[in-house]
Amino acid sequence: MTSSERRVRIAVQLQPEHAHDYALIRDAVLRAEDAGVDVAFNWDHFYPLNGDLDGEHFECWTMLAAWAEQTEQIEIGALVTGGGYRNPDLLADMARTVDHISGGRLILGIGAGWNQKDYDNFGYEFGTPGSRLKLLGEYLPRIEHRLAAGNPAPRRDIPVLIGGGGEKKTLRLVAQHANIWHAFGDLETVTRKSAILAEHCAAVGTDPASIERSTSWPGAEAAQSFVDAGVTLFTIGTPGPDYDFSTLTDALAWRDAQG
Repeated sequence: MTSSERRVRIAVQLQPEHAHDYALIRDAVLRAEDAGVDVAFNWDHFYPLNGDLDGEHFECWTMLAAWAEQTEQIEIGALVTGGGYRNPDLLADMARTVDHISGGRLILGIGAGWNQKDYDNFGYEFGTPGSRLKLLGEYLPRIEHRLAAGNPAPRRDIPVLIGGGGEKKTLRLVAQHANIWHAFGDLETVTRKSAILAEHCAAVGTDPASIERSTSWPGAEAAQSFVDAGVTLFTIGTPGPDYDFSTLTDALAWRDAQG
């Protein structure tokens, strides 16, 4: 499927920080589904990234299992799972199980990881950007193998989303393993790196049009230029405890006006 054949989608990232009661997150994901979002993401961190860095927080994958039961139609996933936080075979089996709970609505978002506090306080080796990317490269084939070996099999071929923009290593992994690429940066950066991704795709025999382009919501005034550059998935992040949907509402209105 090419970008011209994909419909534009809007996602919300419900950031599980500063929510002192899980009911706040449960209410937010249900509100998001009622509002008409296409995807609800959380993130895979163990501490808040903003405000009080030792404040209230909840874990990613147990939350996704709850969302799988609490929602009915939207896709769900992590933006993104830290690649080194779990044995890759275990992660794949967790993903398969959540996919079944949801009826086939999981997106497996994954990246190399970056927040040193998570690593240090939970006993993972932080290493270097290079070592974390090397580990991700070793883990992705194991994840694919374990998903293929699952019994019962996943409800669908679980889409793999890889987040990151490293031009030599990360984009190569995207070309080899991803169905969705989540990019960071302005329009010029996303456009340039999308072209580099296409070069990696040519080198490994992947159709670059088969990989959906994703990025953060740039605002209604700029969104069409990103669509013209091939982006079809936009994400609006919102932190707890309030989970303000004002920007999300504007983005959904823009999406619906596209016809």
